Amino acid sequence: MSLDWPAIAAAAATLFFVMDPLGNIPIFNSVLARFDTATRRRIVARELVIALFILLGFLFAGNAVMSFLGLSESALQLSGGVLLFVIALRMIFPRQAGEEDTVEEPFIVPLAMPMVAGPSAIAILLLLQASEPEKILDWTVALFAAWLASTVILALSPMMMRVLGNKGLRALERLMGMLLIMLSTQMMLNGVAEFVASLPAPAG
Repeated sequence: MSLDWPAIAAAAATLFFVMDPLGNIPIFNSVLARFDTATRRRIVARELVIALFILLGFLFAGNAVMSFLGLSESALQLSGGVLLFVIALRMIFPRQAGEEDTVEEPFIVPLAMPMVAGPSAIAILLLLQASEPEKILDWTVALFAAWLASTVILALSPMMMRVLGNKGLRALERLMGMLLIMLSTQMMLNGVAEFVASLPAPAG
C-alpha cells in the first residue's frame, strides 16, 4: 500500500501546531521545576509515551468508544476547556509560600493529557479517521511524525528555558496562563456552539 505523503505532511503539520510543543515548554518546566534532572527526564519520557498511546487509541477506536458512551465532540471540547482553565488559573495565581507543597509526580494529567493529547488533537484525529478511514496508515504516520517533533522540543525544554532565566520563566508562565485562559474559553465556547447547533429545531 502506497502512502499519500502530501496528505501525511499536511496532517502532521496540523497535529504539530495543535500539540503546541513550544507553548507547552513553560508548562512542562513549571510542573516539573521541583524535580531533579533525572526524574524530570523520566517523567517527560513517560508522559509523552502515554500521550502517544492515548492519541493512537482515539485514532483507531475513538469513534467507536464515543458512540458507545454516547459522548459528543461538544462534550470533549467543554471538558478539555474546563481542565485547561483550571490549569491556567494556577499558572497566573501561584500558591502562596505558606501553602503546603507536595512532591507527587504528575501522572497523565496535565502533561500527557490535555497538554499533548489535548481535545483539539483528539478531535483532528477523529475527523481524519471518520472522513477517510481507508488512510488509517497515513494518519498513523502523520501522528507519529508530529509526536516525534514535539518530543524533541519538549526534551530540550530545560536548555531552552535556561536562556530565559527565572524571571523570564515566571513572566512567560503567566503569559502562557493568559493564553491558556483564552484558549480554554474558546474551547468551551466551541463546545457550547456545537451543542446548540446539534439541538433539534423547534416545531413550527
